[in-house]
Amino acid sequence: MPTLRAAFILAVFLTITLILIPAQWLFVTLRLPARRTFPHRYHRMVAHLFGIRVRVIGTPPKSATLLLANHSSWLDIVTFSAVAPLSFIAKSEVNDWPFFGTLARLQRTVFVTRARRSETGQARDAIAERLKEGDVLVLFPEGTSSDGNRVLPFKSALLGAAEAVLPDGGRVPVQPVSSAYVAREGIPMGRENRPLYAWYGDMELVPHLWEALKSGPLDVVMQFHEPLPAMDRKELARQGWDIVRKGHSRALAGLI
Repeated sequence: MPTLRAAFILAVFLTITLILIPAQWLFVTLRLPARRTFPHRYHRMVAHLFGIRVRVIGTPPKSATLLLANHSSWLDIVTFSAVAPLSFIAKSEVNDWPFFGTLARLQRTVFVTRARRSETGQARDAIAERLKEGDVLVLFPEGTSSDGNRVLPFKSALLGAAEAVLPDGGRVPVQPVSSAYVAREGIPMGRENRPLYAWYGDMELVPHLWEALKSGPLDVVMQFHEPLPAMDRKELARQGWDIVRKGHSRALAGLI
């Protein structure tokens, strides 16, 4: 039964997560290399537990890269982290969320205040510093999550971080990534079923998580496109959006 399955998954998820939190806290506190790789291994386990199957097209980066991706759900955190060691750029409110805020901090999330233009430069500098340290960061330039059926226009405010110069003198690679929720329990998913997994608008997080677990296994297509050449932030936003939008549409249509 879906309810029993969801209850079992949730119980295992909470138990394993609470056991592993101290380990990641230690890795982060001592700045050990495992602080980058441990969340990746953890989320691979979570994806398997939740029944999320990710088909990867292209090559995920292994070092300092700014990923520009569309955003549909809290599930994006699991799917992206299951594919490669990386951290996220998230709105500052996430830092205050019970439990999930703790997980975000342990994954070394860069928190930014999108609503205040005066703090954009500070956020951009924080992102640039992390890139200089060699981290792979995921930015959702839509600024919010969508219903999974479309890709909203990309905002350019934080893309100035791509102008940072890496220790080797090179530029920060900027790589578009399209992520599409394509099937439920192995059956191609229509527009009407995507909100079972897409989390957007005024949906409450915990009830949505519960319904998503009851809805069964999810298939995701994630395509890592070629990095973009150097250009100004507004052009990065425009070209990145166009590439991600087309990749997302092709995945939903079953063309890749």
